[in-house]
Amino acid sequence: MKVSVAVTVLNEEKTVANLLKALLTQSKKPDEIVIVDAGSRDKTRLIIRHFQKKDKRIKLLWKKGCSRAEGRNLGVEVARSEVIAMTDAGCIPQKHWLKRITSPFKVNQVGAVAGFYKMTGDSPVQQAFSVFLGTLPDDFDIKFLPSTRSIAFRKSVWQEVGGFDENLDDTAEDTIFNHKLTKNGVKLARVKTARVEWGMPETLEAGIKKMHDYAKGDAKSKLWFHSGKLFASHNIRILLIFARYIFGLWLITKAITAPLLWSLALIFFVIYLLFAFRKVYLRFRSFEVGLWGIAIQFISDIAVMSGFIKGLIHKKGS
Repeated sequence: MKVSVAVTVLNEEKTVANLLKALLTQSKKPDEIVIVDAGSRDKTRLIIRHFQKKDKRIKLLWKKGCSRAEGRNLGVEVARSEVIAMTDAGCIPQKHWLKRITSPFKVNQVGAVAGFYKMTGDSPVQQAFSVFLGTLPDDFDIKFLPSTRSIAFRKSVWQEVGGFDENLDDTAEDTIFNHKLTKNGVKLARVKTARVEWGMPETLEAGIKKMHDYAKGDAKSKLWFHSGKLFASHNIRILLIFARYIFGLWLITKAITAPLLWSLALIFFVIYLLFAFRKVYLRFRSFEVGLWGIAIQFISDIAVMSGFIKGLIHKKGS
């Protein structure tokens, strides 16, 4: 079974070398690695070309200004193999990732495979972000849907569902792709051990921007009830954030004329603080990381709500 790995990059001079090293030393060797550069202005292409001189399996395509969806579609279109595996710049596939994520294709009915990811980072802020940005190992179950950080699919399935949606400017292309897979009845396998290492944002600013952009992309997708998650869809969960704050503002407004409600407002505020602290603390058993959880909870709520609003009112290309 021949396998192509398709990757999109943009200004990834800090990460692309480690990604290529990991792909070239897989226990199952990829038959080719197709990289689509969306117009990097740093040394990304120079680094890739350095690796190309050593290994002819690496193909580099240049399409300035293309979105992630356009880049992914171009990579798959050019790929010569029937099975396509994808990961992202900023991720490092573990040694047996490609072997494990492609093994389910030995069963003819399997059309796509969801791998998993290990969120990495040693600093307290990185550890706290891991609870907010990704899926924790305990939550990997039969409802888990793949991310383009760790996914594989048959090229024929990609053609069947119409590829990645190029009407999206940036994020959420994998969410829509997943929706089309489930809507079309594609048999999806899940392999928890097919992991890439996904580095968490090193700064508060970088992490908040990522959350803002994710929410913006979710709103642009206009996908309210994902066929695989229904009421657990991203956009429904974002609406619940709005609901919490609207209720809080309503309670404070009422407390102006009914002072006893201040106590109720304070109780809800303390409960939310404890909720944010607890979900991070239980993961790492660190008081410092738990405190970061409180800070990130409130700042990320604002980032998610503002990103969501921008996504709702966006115009194509804006």
